[in-house]
Formats: sequence, structure tokens, C-alpha cells
Amino acid sequence: MHRRPFFLFALLLLILGGAGAAQARELRLVTWNIAWLTLKPTGHPDLPRDVRRRSAADFARLATYAAQLDADVVAIQEIDGEDAAARVFPPDRWGLYLTRERDTQRPGFAVRRGLRVTEHDDLAALDVYAGARHSLRRGADITVEAEGSRLRLLSVHLKAGCRDGHLGPPDDACDTLAEQAGILAGWIAARQREGGAFAVMGDFNRRLDATDAMTRVLTASAPLTGAMFGRGDPCWSRGGGRGRPFIDHILLGGAARGWLRPDSLRVLVYAESDPSARQRLSDHCPAGVTLGLP
Repeated sequence: MHRRPFFLFALLLLILGGAGAAQARELRLVTWNIAWLTLKPTGHPDLPRDVRRRSAADFARLATYAAQLDADVVAIQEIDGEDAAARVFPPDRWGLYLTRERDTQRPGFAVRRGLRVTEHDDLAALDVYAGARHSLRRGADITVEAEGSRLRLLSVHLKAGCRDGHLGPPDDACDTLAEQAGILAGWIAARQREGGAFAVMGDFNRRLDATDAMTRVLTASAPLTGAMFGRGDPCWSRGGGRGRPFIDHILLGGAARGWLRPDSLRVLVYAESDPSARQRLSDHCPAGVTLGLP
């Protein structure tokens, strides 16, 4: 399969180039927060006042970028239902699997047709404010089977407001994120006991690296490989620089740690540069890695 050209992030440089021909038995994983992807009109009570409904042209542009990813699995966040997701990921090419909740910002997955998918119960405990006016998000939990290999995947969108430093009280956001980290650690421990390959993907709202407090909580349950650790996110960076630390992450566990293709991290940087495009597209860019399946 030929991979379409898009922006390649490797080491400290952002290089425009092609990903080259895919090798056999590969799986491309991407995470993408599409920022209030909804069909609700501007001014709807479920939306913040500054959120504007996207136009048909905006949805078409997002769909063009989704096709350029040439991904097999996309962990998506801030999705207001299957109808909105289908505007970006056409159902004839993608299966859509969102959390079973009514929130406007739901995590989930778009999975390329042809891959076998098993849906699991939502990780509902991640919504530690369940039932509140401003509840949090559950985790979307699926297993994907490709080329005879099985990979358990969790798509998450964690509490904002605690991007680095201490976890826990007295800061409310950091206290909530610490609670969510403990819940994630429990999910990771269960996957480690099962002995399979797994990954946690999505918007962690946290600048994780190998020594971060949240990373230490998660890796106490199982060894993890962070695909974005030590890398800079070039999304919306000025002057083509290295960018800021990622808050979107792909954490690989179990056998999947050994499947990661070295230097396969890619970030699709939008061609648009005007500030208004952040709201028409997203303030997050899609980022992903390639796994070599056994």
C-alpha cells in the first residue's frame, strides 16, 4: 500500500516528505481530538458560547485530512455522535465506535473497514463527575484484530487544567486527574494480567514524559512505551519550530511495545495558518505511529 505524503516529525526536525511504501503486516494508529465536532447550531445550550458550527466546507476539509492519514485506527475525541463523526469518516470506509453516553464530547474510534472489531464496555469510571452538568468523558474500549494479531485499545480524553507538575490536591484539576490516573492504572493492570498487546490513546491534557508524576502512576501497573515522549508537537507552531510538548499521546503496553516501528511518529500539520482555522478544523493535529505486527 502506498502511504500518501504528509508531514514527518523525526527527532528535532519537522520534514516534509513521503512515508514510503508500507511493509506487510503493519497497523497505523493515529490519535486526533477534532475539537467540538458537532452538528448542533451555534448558541445551542450544550455548547460554549465561543463554539461556532462548522460549515459543509469545513467538514469536507476535515474529511480530506482524515483520508490523508492513511490510518487503520484513529482514536477520536470531542465527538458529538456518529452522525457528526460520519461527516469526517465516511461509513463506507470506516466503522465508528463511540462511548455509550450522551455527552457532546465523546471519545471513540474510527476503524478502517476490513478489520475485525470487538466492542467492550466503556471505561465509565473515568467520568468521575457522572451526572453533573459538566461531566467528564468515559473511555472507549475496543479490540482490533489485524493479520491475526489482536490489540486492545482505549481512547481517552482526560481532565484539563493540570498539564504538568504535581498530581493531587490542593488543585482541583490535578486532584481529579490523579483520580483518573488511578482508574487508568487499573485498566492497564488488567490488560497486563491478560498478557495481550494494548494501547491507551487520546488527549491526556498532560505533558507526559518518562519521569512525569502521572507516568509513574501508570507504569506502576505495567511497563509502557510512550510514542510521543521527548518529542515536540509541531501543530500550530510558529515558524515551523519543534513545537510544544505533546498532550495527545499513544502509550503502548504488553507485546505492542515491541511492535512500534522506530521513528514512525508522524504529525499531519494543517496547510491552513490563519487563526480562524483552529476553530474550523481543530486546535489539535492528528498524530500517529506504525506498528509492525508479528
